[in-house]
Amino acid sequence: MLRAYLVLTKSGIIVFTIISALAGYGVSFDPYASFDPLTPLFLIIGLYFVSAGSFAINQAQEWKIDARMNRTKKRPIPQKIFKPWQAYTLGFIWVALGLVILYPLGKEVALLALATMILYNGVYTLFWKRRWAFGAVPGAIPGAMPVLIGYAVNEGPLWSAESLYLFLVMFLWQMPHFWSLAIRYKEDYQQGGIPVLPSRLGVDRTLYHMGLYLLTYVGVALSAPWFLHVNLLYVFLVLPISLKLVWEFFKYFSSGAKSSWLPFFLWINFSLLVYLLVPVVDKWLYFFMTGKV
Repeated sequence: MLRAYLVLTKSGIIVFTIISALAGYGVSFDPYASFDPLTPLFLIIGLYFVSAGSFAINQAQEWKIDARMNRTKKRPIPQKIFKPWQAYTLGFIWVALGLVILYPLGKEVALLALATMILYNGVYTLFWKRRWAFGAVPGAIPGAMPVLIGYAVNEGPLWSAESLYLFLVMFLWQMPHFWSLAIRYKEDYQQGGIPVLPSRLGVDRTLYHMGLYLLTYVGVALSAPWFLHVNLLYVFLVLPISLKLVWEFFKYFSSGAKSSWLPFFLWINFSLLVYLLVPVVDKWLYFFMTGKV
C-alpha cells in the first residue's frame, strides 16, 4: 500500500519540486537576516502536501487514459488499489492541508501554491494536454512555479532578476525533458489519445523544437552572471555541463532519436539540479568567505 501511495502521489517528481523551492528560498534569503529553521521546514512540508495532493487528483482525472497506456496501466487506480473517489478525497485534503501550512509563511506563498494547483489540475490536465500538441509549453508554467513559491517566502520583489532566472531555467527545461519522453513513449501516448508533438508533427520536427528550447535553456544558464551572483562553481560546473548537455543532444538529434536517449535524458535532468543549485551555493560560499552579499 505504501508503494501504491508513493506512485499515486508521484514522489519522485515531488523531490524535484522541493529542491527547486529550496533553491528559490536559498537565493532570496538575506544572509544578514535571522534564520528560523522552521521556515524551510514548513516550506518543505506544505509544498509536499500540495504537490502530493495535486498529483493524486491528476491520477484520478486521468485513470482511464492511464489504463490504455503500457507505461501507466500499472498505476494504483487502473490496478484498482485505489478508487478514483479515494484519490480525489486524499488529493483535496492534502492540498488544503498544504495550503494551511504554507499560509503562515506568507499570503503570497499560499496563493502561488493554489494557482499552481489550479493551472496544473484545472487548465493543463483537462484542456492543454488533451487538445494541443504544444500543451507542454503553457503546461510548463505550473511546473516552474515551485521555485517562485520558495523565492516568495522571503520578503522582497517576486519578479526580480534572480527569480526570473530560476523561473526561466525550470520553465525551459521542461520542453526538451517532456518531448524526449514523448518520443520514447510515442505509441503509448497515441494509445492514450494524448496529442503529443511526435504524434502530430513527427519525430524530426519534434527534435527541431527540442533543439530550440534546449539551446535557449543552456543560453539562460550561461547568462546567469547577468541575473544573479555566481562565482567559482559557475565556472567549474555550469560551463562544462552545458557543453556536455549540448553534445549529448547533438548525438541524440543526429541519430534521429534512435539512440543516445538515456544519456541525454540523464544529463538534461542533472543539468537542472546544477543550474538551480549553483547560484545558491555560490552565493553562500561567497558570503561566508568575504562577509559580503
